[in-house]
Parts: sequence; C-alpha cells; structure tokens
Amino acid sequence: MMLSLVQAEKIMRASPALSVSLTIPLPLASTRTRFSSEPLRFKQHVSNTHFFSRPVRLLSKQPIVRWSFSCQCRNRGRNYSKFDDEGEDFIVVNFYRFVSIQDPAAEIAKHLSFLQDLNIRGRIYLNEQGINAQYSGPSKDALSYVEWLKQDERFSDILVQVSPAIGRHAFPKLKLQNKPSLYEGGISHLPLLDPPMRAKPLEPSEWKEKLKDITDGDGEASSSDSGRSCILLDVRNGYEWDVGHFRGARRPEVDCFRNTSFGLSDEKEAPSDPLINVDKEKTDILMYCTGGIRCDVYSTVLRQRGFKNLYTLKGGVSHYLEEEGTSEWVGNLFVFDSRLSLPPAAYNNNTVDEAKITPQTPVDTSFARCYICDSQVHELRHRNCANLDCNLLFLCCAECVVNLKGCCCSDCVTAPRLRPVLHGIKRYEKWHVYRDS
Repeated sequence: MMLSLVQAEKIMRASPALSVSLTIPLPLASTRTRFSSEPLRFKQHVSNTHFFSRPVRLLSKQPIVRWSFSCQCRNRGRNYSKFDDEGEDFIVVNFYRFVSIQDPAAEIAKHLSFLQDLNIRGRIYLNEQGINAQYSGPSKDALSYVEWLKQDERFSDILVQVSPAIGRHAFPKLKLQNKPSLYEGGISHLPLLDPPMRAKPLEPSEWKEKLKDITDGDGEASSSDSGRSCILLDVRNGYEWDVGHFRGARRPEVDCFRNTSFGLSDEKEAPSDPLINVDKEKTDILMYCTGGIRCDVYSTVLRQRGFKNLYTLKGGVSHYLEEEGTSEWVGNLFVFDSRLSLPPAAYNNNTVDEAKITPQTPVDTSFARCYICDSQVHELRHRNCANLDCNLLFLCCAECVVNLKGCCCSDCVTAPRLRPVLHGIKRYEKWHVYRDS
C-alpha cells in the first residue's frame, strides 16, 4: 500500500516538525498538486544522478523523482515544550538492519504514528533495503521505540547500541525519511540483502583474537599464526582515526565514505592502498567502523571485486568497547552527533552518568596531533573552524586555539564571517545567532 497525498498531509498535521521524504510513483507532469492548507510545502526533486564514487558505480544512472513533505511552521521544529523530561537520563541509540521492506511508505506511516508522542530527535532512514537509525531522547522514550520495533519479527534480534548523551539531546530534530540509500554514496544497487555477499561478522571476542595475529602493527599485510596473510582495514574517515583506532590500523586518507576506494584502484592510481597486489584468495581482511553498517556496505563492493576472506566486527567499535573494553584500542570513538567524541568508558559500562563522558576521563592521547602545529593534543575532540565559510573539522591544541582565534589557519582569522572561539564541549549555533549579537 502506498501513501496517498491526503494521507501524507494528515501525517504531517499530526506531527508537524517531522521531515518526511516519500518516493511516490507519480508522472512528472503532476507538479501542480496543491494542498488545502498552507503549513505544508510540496516539492518535486528530479535528478539524473550521473555522479558516482570512484571506479564502482554506487549511484544509479536512472532519473529519480522524489517528493518531499516538510513543515513550514514558525520554528520548523516539533513542540518539544510539551515534554516534561526534567531529571530523566538522556541516551543516544544506534541500530541498523538490512532486510526487505516491501512498502517503505506504509512502514514510515507506522513509525510516525508511534513516534509522534515520544521525545525523540535524530535520523531514522527506511527504504526497500531496511532501516538505519541514530537518535537521542530520555531513556524511557528512546527504549520504548526499540521495544516497539522488536515486536516486528524482521527486527526482533536487532543489535542496539546505547550510549549516554551529554546534557540532553544529541540531535536538533527528528528526521524520518524514505531515502534511496540507507547510507551515503548511493548503495541501493548493491546486494545488501544477500548475507553471503557481506563480510562474515565476528563477535568482539573473536575479533580480539584475530587482532592478536597481526604482528607488524602498521596495518600492512602480515602473517598470522595460521600462516595466512592478514590486513586490518579501518573503513572510516581519516578524522575519525585521528581521535581513536585499533592498534595496527592505517589512517584512511578519505574524508567521506563515498570516497573510500580500498581495493578498487591499481598501484599507479593509489600506491598507498593497503589492498593493492594482495592475494584475494589467501588474505584475511578485517574491516571495522563505528557501528558496522559501513563495513557491511563496503564488503559487498570488495566481494564483487573478488576478495574472498572478508571479516567485519559485529556491531562495530561501539559494541567491541562495550564487550571487550580498550583491549587493542587506543583513544576515543568519534560519533556523528553533537558529542563528537566518546571515551571507551561511555560504552564499557553503559552508564548515563554524565561525569563518565567528560574530557577528563583518562584516555591515551599520545598518538593525537594538532592539525596546525603537530604537537600532542590532550583533548580528543574535534572543533569546527571559527570561519563559517571554512567550518573545517580538526583537532587543535589549546595554544593554537588561542593564537588563531579558533580558526584552522591564518587566512581564516581574517575571514568576514568569523564566529567566537568556543571552549569545552560546546558546538556552534546558526550564523544568525552571532550576526545579530
């Protein structure tokens, strides 16, 4: 069953701050459809996605027609003032599942109906290949959604990662969308619903034992005790590696997942690729990321390129830290929300005690370097450049923060749209806050 425009309008009236995107099989000429009420905006987006990532075509070349429904209410957000969560512990929840969803629009309607009375903010994406969710909320509301979801047999055994929020919400609003891809890069054409095409998931304890077989400590192919070659592959971004990683993992030279190209180029194009010239039949490739979804996606790409022995860390680093602590791990874990970085202790005991996730938590920072002067950084938390038109995410020592006024370079210091220096764990707000002050 596909949602009609009237049904979509009713859903948006019931929960006006939700941003909902639905893919509806309507002819391109249907651009004059109107709603009877002004609070809703109806837009048609037509794109011919010829851009794709590296040698692998991660994006479909066929035109996509996507209809977006969003609210034009005054504050463009839900009325969170109706929620009385004073004194409640806030948590951040992450999970994903690749599973066939025959009717994503109807599935979204069900989720909207359940979520409209819950104080939840974050990103929840659904499509024909499954669900990918990251959101925050008071523990009661956040876990209620999980329990409701698990009543569906398709998600009954889903692996859920929980970590403490800093203060209250880690996301500004709730976005529930039917997206062409559950993750960036255009992955809808990949055989993600075929488990054998993905890497074999290893439990944290198994992963720990595998890591012990890597002896050279630099991420290059090394011989294990069994005589097989073994490579440890960090399938994240370079800036994530900068605040924490497994010992022996090479820093990935990419700043977004769609640019990941391990095993996809020849030696002339990418001489630093750790998968260049490896034996695809006899080399064990151990892949890890934050929560597991990037490894599941990228392993299907490598499988299509002929790599046979692919392993991934089940539940990602967050699950490993919860089960095994800091064994073979160094530093913090980068997270894609307002917290930016969490120490291992935040996962190890599943506490929501805010004192456990402050920068004072003892963590090895000896590997971390300032982006500007290359000195050791003691706080494993990125900051955005104070120049709004740069906004680079970088690590910085306390001295350079002062000398460059929170900027990443001397050129940015003289930029016209300069924001004040932020200290501690604060994040920048919208530009108008500083422009009008």
